[in-house]
Amino acid sequence: MTVVKSFAVGNGDMCYIKHGSGNFTIIDCNLTGDRDDEIIAELKQQASTKSIRRFISTHPDQDHLGGIEKLDAKQPIINFYVVKNQATKDDETESFKHYCKLRDSDKAFHIYKGCSRKWMNEGDDVRGSSGINILWPDTSNQHFKNALANCDAGDSYNNTSAVIRYKLNGGATVMWLGDLETQFMEDIADSITLDKTTIVFASHHGRASGKIPNSWLEKLDPQIIVIGEAPSRHLHYYTRYKTITQNKAGDITMDLVGDKVHFYVSGATYYHKGLTNEGQTAYPNYVGSLTVETEYTLDG
Repeated sequence: MTVVKSFAVGNGDMCYIKHGSGNFTIIDCNLTGDRDDEIIAELKQQASTKSIRRFISTHPDQDHLGGIEKLDAKQPIINFYVVKNQATKDDETESFKHYCKLRDSDKAFHIYKGCSRKWMNEGDDVRGSSGINILWPDTSNQHFKNALANCDAGDSYNNTSAVIRYKLNGGATVMWLGDLETQFMEDIADSITLDKTTIVFASHHGRASGKIPNSWLEKLDPQIIVIGEAPSRHLHYYTRYKTITQNKAGDITMDLVGDKVHFYVSGATYYHKGLTNEGQTAYPNYVGSLTVETEYTLDG
């Protein structure tokens, strides 16, 4: 059993994966509100039984690294997974300074398309892998090189975002896209391998500026898209697909059990008519389940 949880942290992203193996993964953080201590306490409790812990940073935007110094102080970051960069900012926040400290330390592991590491996607006789694979960036790709140059010059960070895919053996798949922009995704559509994926976190918090293009959606064929927190006037709602909108749902907990995903939310009045009611009670505010569709493979 694996639990994936997306916190409602304002206009930013923060998720964790509590793996069925001895792994625990945090993806991005935005600890800049009244819930910081509550969230960190939950992370500490959920990770307490796991021997391998990692933090994956999709890209160096403030709303994806805010409060990372608070997290590191209370739940030390031992393994920091990051796209190699030398990002600069005119106005350096304490969080960005701490990000750079981790990025440039011996705790950093540089992620790129197809990279491998124990126990990210390699297991052994003692412990299984986490089921995480990095689909992007391809550091030799010219579009990425241009994006990285903009990042290092302090102009724009979005298109240096990593694409991360988690797969539960025999069950659901989940994908994170950071803040990739629509045109950039179009530009690299033939350079990234995209397989059918159960749950996709919409790029750029679901904003229209990060609308996942049809060239990706046709291959991903997601069963549900998570639309993050952003002003509603900026969101793209993916009307052809089932969605969960974090503005309304609040925290979203996804319990991955076999070929099922059971969804729970913190919004007590939230209702989702597109999910099946299977009467689950593992967490409060159950809103329904889906059965994982058979995975197939397409070359990107």
